[in-house]
Amino acid sequence: MSVDTSKQPSTTDTAATELIRLAGVTKRFGGNTVLDGLDLAVQTGRHVTLIGPSGSGKTTILRLLMTLAEPDSGTITVDGQRLFPASEKERREVRKQIGMVFQQFNLFPNMTVLRNITEAPVTVLGLPKDEAEARARDLLDLVGLADKCDAKPTQLSGGQQQRVAIARALAMRPKVLLLDEVTSALDPELVAGVLDVLRDIARSTDITMLCVTHEMNFARDISDQVLMFDAGRVIEAGPPERIFSEPEHERTREFLGAVL
Repeated sequence: MSVDTSKQPSTTDTAATELIRLAGVTKRFGGNTVLDGLDLAVQTGRHVTLIGPSGSGKTTILRLLMTLAEPDSGTITVDGQRLFPASEKERREVRKQIGMVFQQFNLFPNMTVLRNITEAPVTVLGLPKDEAEARARDLLDLVGLADKCDAKPTQLSGGQQQRVAIARALAMRPKVLLLDEVTSALDPELVAGVLDVLRDIARSTDITMLCVTHEMNFARDISDQVLMFDAGRVIEAGPPERIFSEPEHERTREFLGAVL
């Protein structure tokens, strides 16, 4: 199944607004094919959520975009630049356009919250320290942690650490934000706060978002399009109102029946 996330199918050229393109992407781990000739296009500014059972290939897509894994075949481009196949130098340049928030927070425990956020903009983008810190303070205000600049990660709750991780990803001013089950490591009472921050970002910015989640209400709230994955393929795609209310595929109905 070839999937395009443009809002309205059109015969006009959409290449100018296409941010991510996976063409014929296959990925295997041993004898297990986790992505099977996937064709997927994500348009600039769209919020696309990937749902489906564990092992269906959702997180593998995010790992490929972060160059944490390589496809066995196919091509991946971001904003018209080749990510795979490409040289390591070319990949590093493309990676600057991509931010990711992982299941685990992966903060540097020996650094303050402020430095966790400024380290990459200064060392990777070459941003002046003062400018990086001003940006970091704005982002901490956005995620509700303006008073935590000098705290260490161990002094924060899990929900607060994940909000710092979101601010850190946004500090690179990426064109696309990847979200990989960002609440799965949190205690239930902390989930709502993190999801509220992401809702605010989705509503108040034009950043493109590609999200893997089992939080179906969140997916319904923030998505322009939902893709249902099974066995390495997209078996159904559409706006959240239709996918969650009137899914067409039996496998989608089974999955949603189990998780809703």
